[in-house]
Amino acid sequence: MGTEEAAITMVNYYTTVTPHIRNVPVFIQYSNHKELKTDASNQRTQAVLQAVSAVQSPSSDVQEILAAACSPVLRIIIDNMFYPVTLDVLQQIFSKFGTVMKIITFTKNNQFQALLQFSDPVNAQQAKLALDGQNIYNSCCTLRIDFSKLVNLNVKYNNDKSRDYTRPELPAGDGQPSLDPTVAAAFSKDSNSLLGKIPGALNPLSAAAAAAAAAGRVALAGQAGSSGVLLVSNLNEEMVTPQSLFTLFGVYGDVQRVKILYNKKDSALIQMSDSNQAQLAMSHLNGQKMYGKIIRVTLSKHQTVALPRDGLDDQGLTKDYANSPLHRFKKPGSKNFQNIFPPSATLHLSNIPQDVTEDDLRLLFSNAGGTVKAFKFFQDRKMALIQMSTVEEAIQALIDLHNYNMGGNQHLRVSFSKSTI
Repeated sequence: MGTEEAAITMVNYYTTVTPHIRNVPVFIQYSNHKELKTDASNQRTQAVLQAVSAVQSPSSDVQEILAAACSPVLRIIIDNMFYPVTLDVLQQIFSKFGTVMKIITFTKNNQFQALLQFSDPVNAQQAKLALDGQNIYNSCCTLRIDFSKLVNLNVKYNNDKSRDYTRPELPAGDGQPSLDPTVAAAFSKDSNSLLGKIPGALNPLSAAAAAAAAAGRVALAGQAGSSGVLLVSNLNEEMVTPQSLFTLFGVYGDVQRVKILYNKKDSALIQMSDSNQAQLAMSHLNGQKMYGKIIRVTLSKHQTVALPRDGLDDQGLTKDYANSPLHRFKKPGSKNFQNIFPPSATLHLSNIPQDVTEDDLRLLFSNAGGTVKAFKFFQDRKMALIQMSTVEEAIQALIDLHNYNMGGNQHLRVSFSKSTI
């Protein structure tokens, strides 16, 4: 631009109004360059970049210039993830733009993130342009994409958290399930899934269909047979009860039955409404601390949890919750689907009676055995955020206080929040 003021005016304007060119959103930000020099070497760079799309195997000269332009590795953050996104889903979406070589997934700052490496930086650039800001499913699972500073990923294991497609011989690693290929096949076969029709749009599920699928009203093709039963191990057998497992796992789906194993009381089977809810609970709760112990959550080979035979007393270790009034996801399309977050130190409270004060709630949550770090009422005072000092304390408080009777038959609702105070 002619002047700095003109540049500032342009950026300010287009920050509020996203311009579209040929239906593709264009994002404008300041460059580090003070001015552009159009000397011979710069023109050569432009020519090389243009030639690359026509050249199948770029020379090392071209690759050097490209590496300087951008990395082949993308950092992907998924916002508002109320529907499980697996490594295979990412591979199918991004492979529309080129060869995906490696993927690593992890949770950071309570958000599902991934690093994904293309064979060529140009493919990474095209994928970022087309997919950044898109929803995988309608109104949820939004992709936020940046270039990573890394230019090569080091993958040690092929399992459901990381994958090197160039080295299928890698081990699955310590206790990690290797991914069931039927899951990937199910997503690619499903005509309602986003994986069929890029470029253009992601062809997402409608919000209602995604919510219904998450609630088990719709089984995705090929997944109907996969189990909705989880095996949870390394539990604190002195403290754990079917009710505490029902409450915690009920954050991620409608728990139907819970069985603490009679001969191995540090393990339990939990039957969710369907395999999607089981996958969601597993991805969020595996590795979390409950009653002081890091729990392990895996998919069980059992299809259902058996109830004890009539007249047989199993000391209350098996509970049937099929008709529980406390299921969060009974209503298809319920707004609870949009508020599923990983365990976090901050809890969202709702259904608070009008006469209950901040002090009352601070005391209640302190008595659950934790330290309250911060508290904030929403404007209507029916809802609030409360921050405990650790995620473990927040998990404990949720188990103890979700559905707590606050008097006048008003029961407190507690869930994990993505916000901090």
